[in-house]
Amino acid sequence: MTTEQTFVIVGAGLAGAKAAQSLREEGFAGRITLVGAEDERPYERPPLSKGYLLGKEEKAKVYVHDESWYDENSVELLLGRRATGLDRAARQVELDGGPRLGYDKLLLVTGASPRRLDVPGADLDGVHYLRGFEDSERLREAIRGGGRVVVVGAGWIGMETAAAAREYGCEVTVVEPQQMPLLAALGPELGAFFADVHRQKGVDVRLGRGVTAFRGITGRVRAVLTDDGGEIPADVVIVGVGVRPDTELAERAGLAVENGIVVDASLRTDDPGVYAAGDVANAFNPLYGTRIRVEHWANALNGGLAAGRAMLGREVVYDRPPYFFTDQYDVGMEFSGWFAPGGYDSVTVRGDLEARAFHAFWLSGGRVVAGMHVNRWDEGIAPVQELIRAGVRVEPDRLADPSVPITDLAKS
Repeated sequence: MTTEQTFVIVGAGLAGAKAAQSLREEGFAGRITLVGAEDERPYERPPLSKGYLLGKEEKAKVYVHDESWYDENSVELLLGRRATGLDRAARQVELDGGPRLGYDKLLLVTGASPRRLDVPGADLDGVHYLRGFEDSERLREAIRGGGRVVVVGAGWIGMETAAAAREYGCEVTVVEPQQMPLLAALGPELGAFFADVHRQKGVDVRLGRGVTAFRGITGRVRAVLTDDGGEIPADVVIVGVGVRPDTELAERAGLAVENGIVVDASLRTDDPGVYAAGDVANAFNPLYGTRIRVEHWANALNGGLAAGRAMLGREVVYDRPPYFFTDQYDVGMEFSGWFAPGGYDSVTVRGDLEARAFHAFWLSGGRVVAGMHVNRWDEGIAPVQELIRAGVRVEPDRLADPSVPITDLAKS
């Protein structure tokens, strides 16, 4: 690798920062330019709905690297700059306001943006979305004094912000059109567990209901209207109805896009000089034999590292089982694995649901395809990942038996 080569990374989040780190650790001596639309240097997003939102985690600890790291590793940061065009023939990235950046290899880690609700009153003051530092800070200011909070959407962002609002003493209502929280991620069995966790903390969880409008007074939200004719008073509304991958740059450049930028197991697009990772990448995962787009922290961290190695021509097969975690009240959870909606036969629980200390396993064809633990930090998620990778058939009775080590099941 010669020093004249230039690698450009579009997207200055966790995946982009880890890709730059990987390039330097693997010995790349050329130029690295990291372009970010935000003014902040790369930071991690999970604390924005957890510790940082609750005021328990300092901002300095949320950044991926110390400020000095970029100069020390000769990584050029272009912050507050948006990539507006990609000329693949000329191998150039166009930035808003210029200039064009030439590249030998390009990594797209443009992330995802919150889906917006298109209902009357959606632009009222007091309606919050959560993606960046400023969003988390505005929301913290809005809920720290209590009041009536309505959370629209019972996904991870919705449930975590509902927990934070309750910890601040707010009166919280969650509205979700599906019949269970976290249905796509966990299915109805464990979605019901999280519904109970919140109800026991005093959250009004309303399922099977959609939002039709926000009603305001003098430009500020005061109520949420639901499709059953209900009206829920609100001082603050938090909308968490999922995200959409930021694929516009790739689409305009003619790259293959289908629920994200399509990449192979080495995170390469259909252009051999362009790679993609993180939230925006729909990557082929050999472990599951299909493409998966993963929107969680671990995928940004590990995918960024893998993309850096792939850009250098290393042999990379990115086949990690997806992983995510959550903290809600006294519930700490780690999940690993993947299944399509309805893509499992049964769920086996090991431990005590009521005591909030257990493992759960999702099985398909007798094999564990995903698993999680709640407050079982002595064992954690590592043996679950080992069991997923082993791909062995397991007896549900042995899987449910705490006296049988999970690691033994992976060897059976």
